[in-house]
Amino acid sequence: MSGSPKGARGLPERRALQGRFGRLEPLDDGKHGESLWRAVEGADAMWHYLPYGPFPDEAALRTWLKERAKLADPLYYAVIDGKSGRALGCVTLMRIDQQNGVIETGHIFFSPLLQKTPLATEAVFLQAKHVFDDLGYRRFEWKCDNANEPSRRAAKRFGFAFEGVFRQHLIVKGRNRDTAWFSIIDKEWPARKAAFERFLSPDNFDPQGKQKLSLSSLSAGAA
Repeated sequence: MSGSPKGARGLPERRALQGRFGRLEPLDDGKHGESLWRAVEGADAMWHYLPYGPFPDEAALRTWLKERAKLADPLYYAVIDGKSGRALGCVTLMRIDQQNGVIETGHIFFSPLLQKTPLATEAVFLQAKHVFDDLGYRRFEWKCDNANEPSRRAAKRFGFAFEGVFRQHLIVKGRNRDTAWFSIIDKEWPARKAAFERFLSPDNFDPQGKQKLSLSSLSAGAA
């Protein structure tokens, strides 16, 4: 029954999650470090709302990646472009509450090469699909700095429902952070999944790769 307690859920799996435009792979500094540095080098603005970065050089980034790859929560995945095979960003599954069936996507950093691409959308879809379909969680959360308007827009585009703002929730890089909360719950997932799949389907893109229907319109129809 949707929304009902079912006991503890499984942990997110350290395995590749395959999509049409690319895949998610468990983060591995040796495998992904060089291409991640090449993707984010010079893009200092992308780290503004994150509690770490920018990194001064490849060695600093790779040292940080090596430590992050050891973690189980947050569990880091590199976002791999299907054509080039390069890692272009990272996502995580975090704050894993098995007993209550709640999990969050966070620590998202998408390089300029990944931002506003079908692969970026697919990365979030692959996470959600793993959370709901494979692991049976009840609630999938998205949280961001309330001042981070691009992240707020992305959450809504992906079909997350806005729930409110926790004022002065965190201190990030010496700044007060008000945190905006969003979620998808299990009873909403079938409609959200259909919207993602319709957006990502081959017939939604013309020969030049331009989308025909936006995910925003499909998500709105699914709400």
